[in-house]
Amino acid sequence: MKKIYKVIIIIVIALVIIIGALAFYIKDRLEPPMTGIEEVITIDEAESTRSVFRELEDAGIIKDSDIAYYYARFFLDTDLMAGDYLLSSDNTINEIVNYITDPSNAIQNTVMITFPEGDWLKDMASRLEGSLGVDADELLAYWNDEEVVRSYMSEYPFLTEDIFNNDTRYLLEGYLFPETYEFYRDSDFDTITRRFLDATLTFYEDHLSSFETSELSIHEVFTLASIVQYEAAKPKDMRLIAGVFINRLAMDMPLQSSVTVCYAMDIDRNEDDWRSCEYNPDYDSPYNTYMYYGLTPGPILNPGADALEAVLDPEESDYLYFMADVCGDGTVYYAKDYAEHQANVDRYLDCY
Repeated sequence: MKKIYKVIIIIVIALVIIIGALAFYIKDRLEPPMTGIEEVITIDEAESTRSVFRELEDAGIIKDSDIAYYYARFFLDTDLMAGDYLLSSDNTINEIVNYITDPSNAIQNTVMITFPEGDWLKDMASRLEGSLGVDADELLAYWNDEEVVRSYMSEYPFLTEDIFNNDTRYLLEGYLFPETYEFYRDSDFDTITRRFLDATLTFYEDHLSSFETSELSIHEVFTLASIVQYEAAKPKDMRLIAGVFINRLAMDMPLQSSVTVCYAMDIDRNEDDWRSCEYNPDYDSPYNTYMYYGLTPGPILNPGADALEAVLDPEESDYLYFMADVCGDGTVYYAKDYAEHQANVDRYLDCY
């Protein structure tokens, strides 16, 4: 009997030793390698949890994929989320699993970029260069390449032959719809351009009947909308200002818009002295509507929906002149003749 007890005791002690050794081994295999390795691990949508743990072991992030896998299955949430994750060999299994089950921790492969209404094409290229690392000059050249622009015409009917004017500064100026876009960081020029043109197409198709009934051509709509966008600080003024310009066009009067001089002289309204536009009505450029009758060769910026809708549905009036109180609150004052207009100028523009 005593021999049986001894055997049992020996077995129990052996089991305790084995279990203890196994527990120590498992604990050690679950400890982080602490080798200072950092690695981006990609988890695919349909990838198995076992496969992810093997990848972690191969990368040196964990010591043992099998032990880590079973530990995680029993004690942790293993609903891993697809994405790219930057992981370190200094993290515990718990920290790693918790990290890769939260999609907000995934490295973002996209970037959101906002393009305000009224951006010049060169401004848009600059924003893309700053956020995506593309070369702004090369992108501008792409947007001004006739062969490139023609390659889009079959898919985007608002791109017409009228664009190809020898005096046009940039062929796609005015046709890239301003809003907030999400781009992949490795987007190429074609992908970037199509994102803009797709948004413009949506607007065009939503307002197709207005484009078809307008007395202006598609190119003229985008061109006049760009001038209205530049002139009007507030959307509520856009329809009336559009109507003033249409009145002038109907009477064969020059538009005499100082903002077209800004574009002609490349005056940045955010950085340069905008009064240079006012002081140079004789600057020789086909974009100067003081010197040349009719619309500019093409848009002078990229207009938004409000400006385009204002040109498609202008407010009728007898006004031929307008001015904004740039010295005060920006209120726009309208006039039917030059004498009335000059009186408004004398009254409100006392900061010149």
